[in-house]
Amino acid sequence: MLRNDKDKLKLLRSDALYIVQKVIESVLPDKAVEAALRDFHTEGKIVLVAIGKAAWRMAFAAKKILGIRIEDGIVITKYDHSQGDIEGLEIWEAGHPIPDENSIKATNCTLEKVKNLTENDMVLFLVSGGGSALFEKPLPGISLKELTVIYDRLLRSGANIVETNTIRKHLSSVKGGRFSRLVHPAIVYTLALSDVLGDHLDAIASGPAYPDSSTSDQALEIIKKYDLSITGNIRDVLRIETPKNLVNIETKIIGNIKQVCNNAALIAREKGYTPLILTTTLDCEAKHAGKFIASIAREIKSFKTPMKPPCAVIIGGETVVNVQGDGTGGRNQELVLSAASGICDLENVVVISVGTDGTEASTDAAGGMVDCTTCKRIQKEGIDINKELKNNNSYYVLDKVGNLIKTGPTGTNVNDLTILLIN
Repeated sequence: MLRNDKDKLKLLRSDALYIVQKVIESVLPDKAVEAALRDFHTEGKIVLVAIGKAAWRMAFAAKKILGIRIEDGIVITKYDHSQGDIEGLEIWEAGHPIPDENSIKATNCTLEKVKNLTENDMVLFLVSGGGSALFEKPLPGISLKELTVIYDRLLRSGANIVETNTIRKHLSSVKGGRFSRLVHPAIVYTLALSDVLGDHLDAIASGPAYPDSSTSDQALEIIKKYDLSITGNIRDVLRIETPKNLVNIETKIIGNIKQVCNNAALIAREKGYTPLILTTTLDCEAKHAGKFIASIAREIKSFKTPMKPPCAVIIGGETVVNVQGDGTGGRNQELVLSAASGICDLENVVVISVGTDGTEASTDAAGGMVDCTTCKRIQKEGIDINKELKNNNSYYVLDKVGNLIKTGPTGTNVNDLTILLIN
């Protein structure tokens, strides 16, 4: 590459990181929570319950607005996602994406706090992605160990979030509308950050306070679809139907992936790129998505369609990974590594993909970024990309060549953002 080309690529990488950083800042929940609660009013007691990866920031914002009107409350978030004490609220950290003992203890603590509420009282329920694992109490007859085994198999199977949460709802005492039943007659006022494509309210954090549209038959079909081995007691519990009608709920979505993509388009335009929001509902396998995005890059570079450089193709959604190997990685890492081979001969092309929550799977990375030099640098390390992709070992490869994106926990969670940036 000529010096000028190297400078262009360096600027392109810098712009990609800038856009992602500014987008995440633009969808932090603080302002959205404050706006939703500005005219909030209730006569009785307010108990705050915040669950998910964004729980701490959402609770902090709510406490700032409502102050001593919140008489009691609890925050349940992922390990290392708390940012300190919040006056008057208990802070718990627990397992994600698999529930652990802290998940159960924190949920039991929550249920104690909402006992004996009256019809004049209210649970301010702040919900974000990750709540499915963090807010958990198995139905009678199921142990935590049994629950973790089936959840782990589901997450490795390639099942999408709606399918996974369908199973979760039918095995839990607090999901699929059951939390609302436990709180009745008090009102549950939910503010939700959506990490579910299409913003299905009964799927966000597995819908603890929303009527469940899924059925026991559908849950059993998912078990069959992914050839999951389950015990007889789990099969019996899956046949117990979830609530289909709730009278004590009010729900409002305050952030989602569409907002993320719209903001990304605005920021990209400010940086001089013509934006195109290709989709906000990407939900295929991560490896396939990476190849497809690389093919779009080739189309633009070769034929200037569907747009001409400088441009930004913006994609929102949440891919899945069918885990067949024993490597380390996540869906965004796997997506960009898959894209790397397809753009290795394309100058001034960058693909960046991140989870807006700042971490994915069991790694400390939000995602990764690749360009035309990535594939060559990987080959110089003696690494076979296809072999490592089959082993689901994207973290190792991207780390080896310095292409991981590490933001740390961001305090929000609204799906994944992928940007194809071309100059």
